[in-house]
Amino acid sequence: MTKKNFLDIVKKEHGDSNYLGDQHGGASGSSGRGLPDGFPGNFMFATGIECSYPTIHHGKTRRDLLRECGHYEHWKEDLRLVQELGLKVLRYGLPYYKIHKSRGKYDWEFADQVMNEMQRLNITPILDLMHFGVPSWIGDFQNPELPVLFAEYADAVAERYPWVRYYTPVNEIYVTAKLSAKDGIWNEQLKSDKGFVTALKHTVAASILANHAISQRRPDCVIVQSESAEYMHEARSEQSPQIALDNKKRLLSLDLLYAHQPDADVYQFMLDNGMTREEYDWFMKGEPPGYQIMG
Repeated sequence: MTKKNFLDIVKKEHGDSNYLGDQHGGASGSSGRGLPDGFPGNFMFATGIECSYPTIHHGKTRRDLLRECGHYEHWKEDLRLVQELGLKVLRYGLPYYKIHKSRGKYDWEFADQVMNEMQRLNITPILDLMHFGVPSWIGDFQNPELPVLFAEYADAVAERYPWVRYYTPVNEIYVTAKLSAKDGIWNEQLKSDKGFVTALKHTVAASILANHAISQRRPDCVIVQSESAEYMHEARSEQSPQIALDNKKRLLSLDLLYAHQPDADVYQFMLDNGMTREEYDWFMKGEPPGYQIMG
């Protein structure tokens, strides 16, 4: 039996042409020129509430940081404190694993309460849609259906909260894939290069499809993409080949996300560990719509 490929699933759902959303970009869905927001000088100072929700113990335990920091009980006070600090922007992660119950089914009760309160307090959210975890019924980042399923969730969020303009579809893609499938710390807890490449391509594809879904609802969307900025230094004068490759791989999520051809060594690494040429060409053929802010 042939194992399912994420790209085959994407093409079955969306076809083989440019995806809806490609025509959108920037301030009015055209060239992208103009200021991306209404803040003086385009400067936004934000805070955030830790919202990770990976699984550990091979899926038996969910580390929901919103729960562990008491946010579910004190969310109204937390938002009030944001306002009292004089902050007008909040990077906020909706608990994806709690909201997306199954395909086409969502539980919006908690999300509606929080989003309504943010509107009342005039707080501008940067919605973080996937933060180090997925719903239990999806499994983990090795699931080739993840990109399509997550894009449906992103579309549902954008439809329900049409006043939201700022999004982080997938938080720290490289960190997500590395800790889940190479370092074996959480979620699938694999320790292999193939697992890492699989998790990486699925999460990047999920972010791309989610971006397109959001841009259909908000052609003026602003995508605030977060990623780590790590770099390994060895305690010797010459860098080993493995560390040199690892330092090149740290940019791989952004290379795939923004259709930037990676280093030749990294390209070969991907092909050696499960990425097909067809998948690579899919990542390289377009760029995400809307304003893109990388940090």
